[in-house]
Amino acid sequence: MSNIAGKAYAMNVITPINRWLAYWNLLIFWIVKTPLMSKRLNGLRTLSLIHYARWVVLRPTQFPRLSDKQPKEKLKYAYMLFFSNFNGSWTQYVDSFHMAIPKGLNLIWAKNICYPKAVPLQPFHRYIVHNQIWTEHYYNAYPLASSNDVKNAMALRCSLLEFADASEDLSDADFAKAYKRFLFENQLYLGKMAPSPVVSLANQATRECRRLNRLYGQDNHLQG
Repeated sequence: MSNIAGKAYAMNVITPINRWLAYWNLLIFWIVKTPLMSKRLNGLRTLSLIHYARWVVLRPTQFPRLSDKQPKEKLKYAYMLFFSNFNGSWTQYVDSFHMAIPKGLNLIWAKNICYPKAVPLQPFHRYIVHNQIWTEHYYNAYPLASSNDVKNAMALRCSLLEFADASEDLSDADFAKAYKRFLFENQLYLGKMAPSPVVSLANQATRECRRLNRLYGQDNHLQG
């Protein structure tokens, strides 16, 4: 799938909004950056699966023309673009947003055409599906690393550099003690980059069925 790179999923959702209300959304974007209103989006900080998330308002005149031969478009609406990179499945991500910041979502998307509100969940699901734009090309420098893997690697690197400087002149015995202490203090950051865990039991059962089919198929071939 072109919108998935290892553990990461790239999402683009573009939703129409009346032209004059686009300025209202720009005002909302400014307001949610203030200390008082930013609390409505604090739930995002609890979602460690998110690499990046951003909302942008596109005016009708801001859509590019790829060449002079491309006919000029007269758009009826302005549009709000939401784009994000995250770990896990589409359902996990949308459900997490729905549970963590429903008031924040309603504040940002409130004036968009046909927005059903973040609660209940199913209408919100349908709204996102209807307005999602498929990602044709998606590059990820560390496809098998989650956002937590990257943060842990950065923390581990700092600790490792400090350990290297501090242990340069130690004896073998003292180095062994210091190294064991280093491992104990940094074990939280010692992870293994690997494919994503099982998203659902149905998915796991399908993989297991395929594995057994390959295994028994090979055994039957050898016996024959």
